Amino acid sequence: MPKLGLIAGNGRFPFLLLEAARAHGLTVVVAAIKEETDPEIDARAAADAEIHVHWMSLGELSRLIEMFRQEGVTRATMAGQVKHKQIFSSIRPDWRLAKLLLNLRTRNTDMLLGAVAKVLADEGIELISSTEYLEPLLAKAGVLTRRAPDEEEQKDIAYGRTVARAIAGYDLGQTVVIAAQACVAVEAMEGTDATIERAGALFRTLDTEAGETTLRRSLTVVKVAKPNQDMRFDVPVVGVRTIEAMQRARATCLAVEAGRTLLFDPEAIVRAADAAGIAISAE
Repeated sequence: MPKLGLIAGNGRFPFLLLEAARAHGLTVVVAAIKEETDPEIDARAAADAEIHVHWMSLGELSRLIEMFRQEGVTRATMAGQVKHKQIFSSIRPDWRLAKLLLNLRTRNTDMLLGAVAKVLADEGIELISSTEYLEPLLAKAGVLTRRAPDEEEQKDIAYGRTVARAIAGYDLGQTVVIAAQACVAVEAMEGTDATIERAGALFRTLDTEAGETTLRRSLTVVKVAKPNQDMRFDVPVVGVRTIEAMQRARATCLAVEAGRTLLFDPEAIVRAADAAGIAISAE
């Protein structure tokens, strides 16, 4: 049976890819990251003999390569977030990763993961797009919810896309939060949901300290892919938790890129958005 290597980060993404790969008849060899991967992955392996799980720490690149070799893996994919702060603070690199880090021109995520992909390729392991088995989960163009963005939200989307694409071009983040064509929050290492929460907290502070304000009392979240997005890693992702974070922050609109953003459980996302009165648009 053909094999697929899966380098699993946190969240539900690895499980979705695992299910899709098994549906395609593949044996899945999972490199589970001790600092990130949900331990539930062991239960999946216990229930399916064609799922092989190997636990390792984030910095063990040599062990990853050796494990894939022993398992006969020649194609692999990355799925699930590895927190940026883990990559640049908690990581304890082995000799191979330490050498790679020393040779990086800049230590942003794209540069690091691109270098890892090259090392894997040199060892005969091709890193493929994480969307290869998940095409149905890519956002389709159009309004996805019952409610379409209103005129003011459309203005915020247009401005937000300009800002977000500029930020994403520097590999700083993929999400911005906008109100009245003003940038309220920019994603950095904390991730999308934390960025939304930060924007909501800022508006609550404005309510407390300033009373009346000229800023409209709603937030629009804009998420984009990078200008030269490598779909093998760091693919834009939205889940139900994103909608829940928006609801807590009083955000009313979400804009994503069609064909370049994964929606985890699209039906559940739309149901949650409709229930909260949130508009979702993909262009």
